Amino acid sequence: MRFHLVTLFPEYFTSPLEVSFVGKAIAAGDLEVEFHNPRDHADGVHRQVDDAPFGGGAGMVMMPEPLALTLDPLASTHRVLLTPSGAPLRQDHLDRYATMSEVTLVCGRYEGIDQRIADHFIDEEISLGDFVLLGGEVAAAAIIEGVARLLPGVIGNPESTEAESFRGDGLLEEPHYTRPASFRGWDVPEVLMSGNHAKIAEWRAEQRRERTALRRPDLLDD
Repeated sequence: MRFHLVTLFPEYFTSPLEVSFVGKAIAAGDLEVEFHNPRDHADGVHRQVDDAPFGGGAGMVMMPEPLALTLDPLASTHRVLLTPSGAPLRQDHLDRYATMSEVTLVCGRYEGIDQRIADHFIDEEISLGDFVLLGGEVAAAAIIEGVARLLPGVIGNPESTEAESFRGDGLLEEPHYTRPASFRGWDVPEVLMSGNHAKIAEWRAEQRRERTALRRPDLLDD
């Protein structure tokens, strides 16, 4: 699949796209990433892409023309605006993007983008969470990594993407342990070393319920 990244700072992605499974997916040709900088379509010596908001107020707003010219050739792709006012990113978003051939991620900056672009050039608005960052690049990197691990052949054992948080029963994943069985006086739960697979499955299910009730009770409501 191919991601199109609309960003004023393509250099931000140099390291995130080179390491771990994302870097391997790109090297193998399973994932492609193309950059589109609105500044390339801006006028003037300084290639200005922002201006003061109508009605006054603090901050600057990304101008419509450079963004429109950037997004015009990407009309056939699924265009996602990354903004704090978007819907919270969930696993089912990543699952859906992984089935698409091309997704465009639009990284907002400053106070945001001109609303006319959001109204007429964007298919979906997504937020990384209930907080505000300097721009959408962090969210874009998170989406690319979240989708890349779902692509066929990227992760060695595809079952590892099935038995995890937000899958199956929709609860948080249970705690995990590995060797040694005793570490600084802290022991692995005996049930995990019992060899009784039914008991282990029961323990894991209970841990998922308890962890979710403690940390994310909203998932139980869902």
